Amino acid sequence: MKALVLGGGGVTGVAWEIGLLHGLAEHGVDLTGAGLVVGTSAGSSTAAQVLSGVPLKALFEAQVAGPGSEIPARLRLGNLLKFAVAGLWPGDPARGRAWLGRQALRARTVSEAERRAAIAARIGDADWPAVRLLIPAVEAETGEVRIFDASSGVPLIDAVAASCAIPLTWPPATVEGTRYVDGGIRSIANVDLAAGADRVVVLAPSSQSARPSGRPAAQLAALGPEVRGTVITPDTATRAAFGTNPLDPARRGPAAEAGRAQAAAEAPALRTLWADR
Repeated sequence: MKALVLGGGGVTGVAWEIGLLHGLAEHGVDLTGAGLVVGTSAGSSTAAQVLSGVPLKALFEAQVAGPGSEIPARLRLGNLLKFAVAGLWPGDPARGRAWLGRQALRARTVSEAERRAAIAARIGDADWPAVRLLIPAVEAETGEVRIFDASSGVPLIDAVAASCAIPLTWPPATVEGTRYVDGGIRSIANVDLAAGADRVVVLAPSSQSARPSGRPAAQLAALGPEVRGTVITPDTATRAAFGTNPLDPARRGPAAEAGRAQAAAEAPALRTLWADR
């Protein structure tokens, strides 16, 4: 089974992933044909869009058209330090996630309704796809992880909103009466959820992790020597296109264009890896 893993990385990460997927398809490599897709944070938004049936070209054009209805924000240094503290929490990692989640519940942000509307503008009225899609999120009060899929009984938009709820920046998302924060708090890409696949491609706009074991490349290696896979990260031109703020909607267009351009260099190796045997 082939698995596509889409990691977190803000609005620029969504744009880069869509641009890269579009560019790869132009070069004859369609990663959206995977039998399993794992989408975390921004990657959950990307997954919902690329599996919706809307052509990749149209999704790409929407990214380059401008900021759209995205809400501008910035990841503050103090908040990033709190993410690191939560990630390095000794003992049960759920305790660190809960510490951060409880702070998120008290934080002043835009309203949950306003944030949900921005997510809805991204993914439209998309329903769960026929392809198996896994979307992780974290319970704010307990730090426990929930993996949403089509059998969860919740709308896709609710799962995406939960996985994209960056603590202290966006409000925790309510799903069935429980408040959730970003699935990237568990892991920036959650590559381990692709266990069982024999070929895995990871698109990782960010590979940051408080613990080395949480980095996408380490998680891919941990799947076992029998798994053929690769982790694709932004190249130099893409990093310049991202700028310094991954939550800046004005950088969507440049990030999408950079992803499309990067696809030319990535396509030959991926064509070999992804080919049916």
